[in-house]
Amino acid sequence: MLKIQSVKFVALLTVAAFLLPRFAFASAEVPEDTAALFQTTCAICHDHPETKAPPVDSLRKMPFQRILQTLEIGIMQPMAAGLKPAQRQQIAKWLAAAEDAKRNQWLETRACAKETPAVLTGRENWGYGSDNARHAMDVSIDKKNVGDIELLWSIALPAVTSMRSMPVGAGDTLFLGAQDGRLLALDRQSGCVRWSIALDVPIRTALALARTPDGINTLFFANELGTVFAVDATKGAVRWKASAKTHPLSIVSGSMAYHEGRLFVPISSFEVAVAGSPKHECCRAHGGVMALDAQTGEKIWNYATTKNAEKTSLNSEGVQMWGPSGAVVWNRPTVDAKRGLLYFGTGENASSPATETSDAIIAVDLKTGEQRWVFQALTNDAWNAACLRHAASCPKEDGPDFDFGAPAILVADGKGKGKGDLILAGQKSGEVFALDPDKNGALVWRHHFTPTSVKHNSNAGIHHGMATDGRRVIVPIADSEHKTSDHIPQPGIHALSVADGKVLWTRPLTRGCEFDPADTPGVGLNNKLGGTSVRPPWPACTFYYAPSAPPTLANGLAYVTTLDGKLHILDAANGMTLRSFETNRAFAASNGVEGHGGAIDVGGALVIGQQIIITSGYAFAGQMPGNMLLVYGVKAKK
Repeated sequence: MLKIQSVKFVALLTVAAFLLPRFAFASAEVPEDTAALFQTTCAICHDHPETKAPPVDSLRKMPFQRILQTLEIGIMQPMAAGLKPAQRQQIAKWLAAAEDAKRNQWLETRACAKETPAVLTGRENWGYGSDNARHAMDVSIDKKNVGDIELLWSIALPAVTSMRSMPVGAGDTLFLGAQDGRLLALDRQSGCVRWSIALDVPIRTALALARTPDGINTLFFANELGTVFAVDATKGAVRWKASAKTHPLSIVSGSMAYHEGRLFVPISSFEVAVAGSPKHECCRAHGGVMALDAQTGEKIWNYATTKNAEKTSLNSEGVQMWGPSGAVVWNRPTVDAKRGLLYFGTGENASSPATETSDAIIAVDLKTGEQRWVFQALTNDAWNAACLRHAASCPKEDGPDFDFGAPAILVADGKGKGKGDLILAGQKSGEVFALDPDKNGALVWRHHFTPTSVKHNSNAGIHHGMATDGRRVIVPIADSEHKTSDHIPQPGIHALSVADGKVLWTRPLTRGCEFDPADTPGVGLNNKLGGTSVRPPWPACTFYYAPSAPPTLANGLAYVTTLDGKLHILDAANGMTLRSFETNRAFAASNGVEGHGGAIDVGGALVIGQQIIITSGYAFAGQMPGNMLLVYGVKAKK
């Protein structure tokens, strides 16, 4: 379950695993042999790329208050619990970027009219609709004018290293959630600031926008503490906030789905990473989906992917083990109003025993949350971070960690010729499944792109999503080149026929540059000691270059973003490249702030009207940091 979308928390958590032992001995008590301390307390995370710990250089670009909040009440709090308040402050000050009173002055200088009225279509969300097809409508960019696309305007966010939260657009306004906890409403044509509010804790999920039954356009999202927010999109005022935690280690990673006054919240957990600690009693947290009243935040129902964990056995180190656990949900749920069902995918179990709900597509009743059916793609996939070093807390199954991170897609008349609908699901194994929603998720067809997909490869297979126009489904394969004995990386973009799963075209991806092995993402002691990295944040040729983010379809064009910071616009009919844009570079942004793009991950491209909106930068697992919001498009004719 160590994946970029759901377990990016591992990055901060495992940084804590390295930093806290070091900082716990701050002042005059630093041990002489720091290397030995690292090896005994931190190698479980930092000697393995899967844990995605960012370099200290990236942390040192963050402001003091954000780091301190992460230690005090955020996802590093469990690791920092044994430190005194003064020690936590010392850590934050040691790491933090220099305070700058003028850091957010651009918000005032770029201010414009505050009201943001908009008539919503119901497609203002991560999946462009309740079906999660990522098929954008009302887009004016096509094959005829794709050559006229240019950068229209940009925003650089100070003291930010990752652009995680996918923005959402409506009318003439673009809404953006930021790593510094700020929520922004920007004019979509100029980038001026309509309103902004500071929520302190980093915004974690993509934004969702819907009109609630009381007639208020509302933004829904969650922060890093698992708190769900509802914000009036017109006024920029918080309507309500509610915790979606079902366990102290619960988080919300996936975007939320809205339907008829209800908000459906996917629940994940970072216990799979905490389990790497030898003394942790693994594991009790599990995944699920929670239904909230969209107007009040009150809980309506909660579906759990496993029953509550019970004591099972003592491991070989004498630590109490618990189970079942895991089977987290880190993708956006899919609404099937016709059948009254909600679909979502799950990850692996974090401890034994493995359950039938892990690595599965699950259907529950929209009104009650009652489970209707389960399609399990892979059995006996129980795994946690202890397995990286074959430690005592690794489940006996030691599974391959092949989650369903990509949301299920509901395709109307997917079988064609009126034969019935289909559910499409992409797995980290590199396999696509087509299920029959009228036959309790029965398998219709399957296609495996990477039969040798490596176990525990953090970027393997289908990661964050696919896209379909109802006839073809665009499938990104995010294979990285970590060395294994039997794996041949096969990164690329593919198109399958929705009706029968046959391959329509294949587009392999290559770096297109000469890679220096010395620039392989730094893990282990050499990249961490002294708070510096020998690896530049933006190497001339980056290690990661595959498509991890979901593609977007519109007007016969496929928009594909990659981890080397590129936007590729392909002809969806044959996979041929029509345009490419490089975002891995420095920008003098339109808001007067110097910025830099980096890896593009998680959200992919937002295509709306005449614009293509990209968030560039993702400082995890050796991926390139960045702080850019980039708006490309075709200029409107005067």
